[in-house]
Amino acid sequence: MLNIEKYGAVDIGSNAIRLLVVTVIERKGKETIFKKTSLVRAPIRLGADVFLEGKISEKNVSRIVDAMMAFRLLMKIHNIKRFRACATSAMREASNGNEIAARIENETGLKINIIDGNDEAAIIASTDLKNLIQDDKVFLYVDVGGGSTELTIFAKGHMVASKSLKLGTVRLLNDRAEDGMWDEMKEWVKEETKDLKEVSLIGSGGNINTIFKKSGKKLGKPLSYFYISSYYKKLKSLSFDERITELDMNPDRADVVVPATRIYLSAMKWSKAKNIYVPKIGLSDGIVRSLYNEKLAEEMMVNK
Repeated sequence: MLNIEKYGAVDIGSNAIRLLVVTVIERKGKETIFKKTSLVRAPIRLGADVFLEGKISEKNVSRIVDAMMAFRLLMKIHNIKRFRACATSAMREASNGNEIAARIENETGLKINIIDGNDEAAIIASTDLKNLIQDDKVFLYVDVGGGSTELTIFAKGHMVASKSLKLGTVRLLNDRAEDGMWDEMKEWVKEETKDLKEVSLIGSGGNINTIFKKSGKKLGKPLSYFYISSYYKKLKSLSFDERITELDMNPDRADVVVPATRIYLSAMKWSKAKNIYVPKIGLSDGIVRSLYNEKLAEEMMVNK
């Protein structure tokens, strides 16, 4: 007999806010299935406020509250059993971030967890990423967001190093990346991978997912360095309007995709990686897995 429940995860990022609904199907004696049921994306670019003004504007605060209210209603319709919302760099760096989190909880009843880069990397690592990371291979995991980039190196099936950098797409678009940040990333990647052989990248984030989808590749197959390099040149040759019309991109993707591709391409170059895998996982997936792991822990305590 199957035990079926739905979990909800909200990722409040610098470029957008997302609600992921996952149907968790438990089978006796078999591996649990995590089926993505719904993904709703609200293009609220909090980073544009924070990285320029240091706080989130009242206009966007109202939009966040409205989005979270809508998400609460959607979760009610889906009959969500477990839920968590996590906010990353934009809310973390905003001078009014904690105030907004309190307001959201007061007006919607939904608690917001403001997490740091290490927490974000740990949550993502709890996903199906482990199925891709093989014991005999080396991977540099690169998660590019609007406000930050998380780098994690896996070797022999285990995490061996990680780094969080304030090098995100919205930050770069607004020329708000700190001086020397590119050099810091370059030095870290080169130093941490210099003794490693045949490094491959794992990319996550909305931009690399978009690039992968447009490549026509089958899920599980990697994109080559040559492909990413050629795509980057194509992106730079087109105007913002042309990326929307000729590449069929959403307006809030057509600008950030350029700095995002530069980050992935740079990581491949500095680590000498020939391929990048795109498993289409992210923070929301990790939140769902962490919720499920907490459920299992609770059941173990009850059955002791």
